[in-house]
Amino acid sequence: AKDTLVDGDLLRPHWHEQDYLFSILTGYMDAPAGVEIRDGLYYNPYFPGGAISMARALFDGVVEYDDGTPATTSQMAKDVTTFLSWAAEPEHDDRKKMGVKAIIIISILTAFSVWLKRN
Repeated sequence: AKDTLVDGDLLRPHWHEQDYLFSILTGYMDAPAGVEIRDGLYYNPYFPGGAISMARALFDGVVEYDDGTPATTSQMAKDVTTFLSWAAEPEHDDRKKMGVKAIIIISILTAFSVWLKRN
C-alpha cells in the first residue's frame, strides 16, 4: 500500500490520498518556533519534511460560487480533490453502470432459479 501521492499515482482516488492532498492544500501555516525554512520554501506540516516549494494556492474568497456557497479554503480544497479524483478515473462511471447491470442480471437469474426449483 502506498503512503503518499508522490509515487506517480497522484490523482488516483483513494481516500487516504484525497485526505493527503486536502491536507496539503489547507495545511500552510507559519513555521513553529525553532523550525527554519529556507527561502523559496513554505511550511506545511503535512508535507514530508515540512518544507514545500509550492506556494499556498487557495485563499478564502478567491472564487465566487453561483449557488452562494462560501468560498473558504477548505471548500475549494475539497472541490479540487474531488475534481482531480473524477479526472483521474474517467472509467469510474462506466464501471458503476456495469456493476448495477450485473446486480440486476444476477437478481433476475436468482429469482428464476428459485422459481424453477419450486416448480
